[in-house]
Amino acid sequence: MASSLALNHVLTKLFNQLWDADVNRFVPGRDYKISLQGKAGYIPAGSNLAKDSASEPLFRYVNEDRLKSIQTFATFVSLLDNYEMSTGIAEVVTPDEVAENNRFLDAILETKVMQLTHEYLIKKNLSKPNLKDFKCQLYGIWFQLYTREGGKGRDSCGFEHVFVGESKRGKEIMGFHNWVQFYLQEKLNHIDYKGYVARQYKSRPDEEDQVLNLQFSWKGIVKPVGSTFIGVSPEFEFAIFTIIFLQSQEKVTRELVRIEEYELQMVVYRHGRYIGTAYPLLLSSNNEDLY
Repeated sequence: MASSLALNHVLTKLFNQLWDADVNRFVPGRDYKISLQGKAGYIPAGSNLAKDSASEPLFRYVNEDRLKSIQTFATFVSLLDNYEMSTGIAEVVTPDEVAENNRFLDAILETKVMQLTHEYLIKKNLSKPNLKDFKCQLYGIWFQLYTREGGKGRDSCGFEHVFVGESKRGKEIMGFHNWVQFYLQEKLNHIDYKGYVARQYKSRPDEEDQVLNLQFSWKGIVKPVGSTFIGVSPEFEFAIFTIIFLQSQEKVTRELVRIEEYELQMVVYRHGRYIGTAYPLLLSSNNEDLY
């Protein structure tokens, strides 16, 4: 997939600093093992039928002790069952769920990744120096509910869309760009992994890639292609998407960056004052025909 965007050198440098600071990131081959199997096939628009090029799950192994013992992962996992899958149905947020949101934010704000992020945003006059103010800003951007599907109730938020995933009238998967959610849903047999899109011009085996374009079905609904980081911490994704969101007032922002050896178009959609969606689009792969 070609891109006419110029490489954003400032964000490339910053995001690689965050990548290096991400000590909670899972290491391929040690903390998790994946089995990519066959290549994803083309799905006609509106179709829910996909050739299954993978007879086995994507994840062969994940170190669950790390998922439970690392505070940012543990508090993140506690949020994944807080949402209604279908849009158009109002979300109900309980006091316990608000407390879980706050515990997660407290955990990520203690990491070097989010400290570097906060320092950068302060320098850009995009966030206030006070940590409580920054936490409130993050809460609003990611967890404030809004109406996505023309219903009367508030049925969505940035966190749900990006990290948990949603369905549109039971016919289309929206969002769902997080590897931990993918692994946990696959473990519950809610996901059927169909195959992947190969990356070109690379120096490592497919099984060690940490950004993937995947095809899968979730509770029977096919997503023709979904892009996701693999192994990164929740704080890393929160950091890069928050930075892009706050630096632009455009409805859709696309930034071309190179993180480690991955050429990525970082895409962030704005829903008013909140994140609509955000994901990494892996450019060095033949995936144009799958969208």
